[in-house]
Amino acid sequence: MRLFTAIDLSPEVLDRLERLLSALRPEALIKWSPVDNLHITTKFIGSWEEARLDELNGALASLVPRASFDLEIRDLGWFPNERSPRVLWAGVHGAEPLIALARETEERLEQLGIKKEEREFAPHLTLARIKNPAPLRRLRTKVEEMRPAALGKFPVTGFALYRSDPGSNASIYRKLREYKFESALAAS
Repeated sequence: MRLFTAIDLSPEVLDRLERLLSALRPEALIKWSPVDNLHITTKFIGSWEEARLDELNGALASLVPRASFDLEIRDLGWFPNERSPRVLWAGVHGAEPLIALARETEERLEQLGIKKEEREFAPHLTLARIKNPAPLRRLRTKVEEMRPAALGKFPVTGFALYRSDPGSNASIYRKLREYKFESALAAS
């Protein structure tokens, strides 16, 4: 199984992202992310044996004693840069608690033998990938016109473990388990 952990987006933010992507898609023939697949990855786990799923669940469940927090999705940009882009992204702001969650996830899962990420955690939403050279002038212009893009603020009350399976046009993500923060459980 290929696994990762992620924060789900609110329905309101997903709706705004759908409208944004609908406006941007006609501007370039690149690999656009399906709205249903948009999430904020906190840790890419990679291949994991199904027989060890309980062990992984135990490690992830130990991360939940924390307060919920708010995130805001705004701004658009390019990785690694605008001149030679490989990714079009939307920014994640208010991310200090998210960065702490990602760091603690790394540390906890490293104890299970999962390799620590070499790059610093940079929370974002991948809107599109640019795998092959494509004309991007119209897309760059449209992105500039839309800046600053305010796509919404939402409360984060937990995270989820996802399985990624190959699909015909895009990966298919299946939520295996949710981990609610204690403050979210107390509010229910």
